[in-house]
Amino acid sequence: MVANPKVRLLALIALLVLAVDIVTKVLAVAELEDRAPVQLLGGLVYLQLVRNPGAAFSLATGYTWVLTIVAIAVVVVILRVARRLRSTGWAVALGLVLGGALGNLTDRIFRSPGPLQGHVVDIVSLFTPDGRAWPVFNTADSSIVSGGVLLVLLALLGRELDGRRTSGESKDRAEDGSVGE
Repeated sequence: MVANPKVRLLALIALLVLAVDIVTKVLAVAELEDRAPVQLLGGLVYLQLVRNPGAAFSLATGYTWVLTIVAIAVVVVILRVARRLRSTGWAVALGLVLGGALGNLTDRIFRSPGPLQGHVVDIVSLFTPDGRAWPVFNTADSSIVSGGVLLVLLALLGRELDGRRTSGESKDRAEDGSVGE
C-alpha cells in the first residue's frame, strides 16, 4: 500500500476520473450511436457521439500511434514524479492529468480500429451540435485541461512538487548563484 497520503490522493483522483470517463463513454456509445445530438440547457450543451482518431481539436489524426506513445510517456513521468510528491495542489493536478491520460489511453488501446490506433470517444459539444464553436470533448479531456491549468497556476504561485513555496527573490538568487542570508 502507498504510504504517502499525497500519492494516495493522486491515485484516488486518477481512478475516479478514469472510472467516470469509462462509464460516460460506455453510456454514450450505448445511447448516442446513430442518433441526432441531444440538446441540453437550451442549446448551450449538446451530447453527440464522435470518434476522434486525433488529439484535441482533431489534430494529428494520422498519428494515433504517436499520441498513444505520448500518453504512455505522460503516465510514466507522473508515476515517477509521484515519489517526491508532498503538495496537495500538485497531487490534485497530477491526479486529474493522470486520470485523463489513462482514460484516453484506454480508448486508444481497446477501441477500434485496433490497439494503439483506437479512436477516442468524445461526447460533449458546446454551443453547437457539431463542434463548430468548440471541439467535442470527454471527461478525460476536461480533466487533462483542468489539471494542466492547475499545474500552471501552482508553478506561477511558486508551489513546488515537494510542498515548498518559492518566491521570485529566492529564484533570482538561485539563478545568479548568490547565497541567501
